Amino acid sequence: MQNNVRALRVAAHLSQVELASAAGITRQTLSLIEKGAYNPSLKLCLNICYRLGQTLDQVFWVAPGDQ
Repeated sequence: MQNNVRALRVAAHLSQVELASAAGITRQTLSLIEKGAYNPSLKLCLNICYRLGQTLDQVFWVAPGDQ
């Protein structure tokens, strides 16, 4: 799964610590999500989207071949 979490977090002027705290996860987990090394649950994806003020398809997507 690919994502725009880092770009949208930076655009929202949020640190990893701030977004992670708002989403109820650790900074380390958020870092792994941003790197694409951790696939969050749908609930966590939606929580991150809500905190960023974005829709699910603006933040996360499956690239062709990743299905």
